[in-house]
Amino acid sequence: MVKRPRRPGQSWTTFLRNHADGIAAVNLFVVPTIGFKLLYVLVVLGHGRRRLIRYAVTTHPTAEWIARQIVEAFPWDEAPEYLVRDRVYGEIVRRRLRGLGIRDRPIAPRSPWQNAYTERLIGSIRRESSTM
Repeated sequence: MVKRPRRPGQSWTTFLRNHADGIAAVNLFVVPTIGFKLLYVLVVLGHGRRRLIRYAVTTHPTAEWIARQIVEAFPWDEAPEYLVRDRVYGEIVRRRLRGLGIRDRPIAPRSPWQNAYTERLIGSIRRESSTM
């Protein structure tokens, strides 16, 4: 069997390891309440030290709301170079990221492992909230 040549670029894990201090990740997840209503939680996580930068909760998330939360999470001198996100946030969020000078890195569809740090944080939040 002929061995295929490697791609000319770096892998996703190598990219994350090389640029960890300049990367933040965003993820949105749903939490059902005791009254069977849904709350939407947006988490912003810094990859360098894996610290929670911001979280926000709403009952009706919109692209404008998400864009505002991203702006509030990153003051002018603290904006990361890259933002890892899902592909569902819309054009308003992409324009706001460009305006802040943040390079957008959407993950592939149905690939939560590409945003593993926020997925792990969300799993921890779900486990903690189910024990309360």
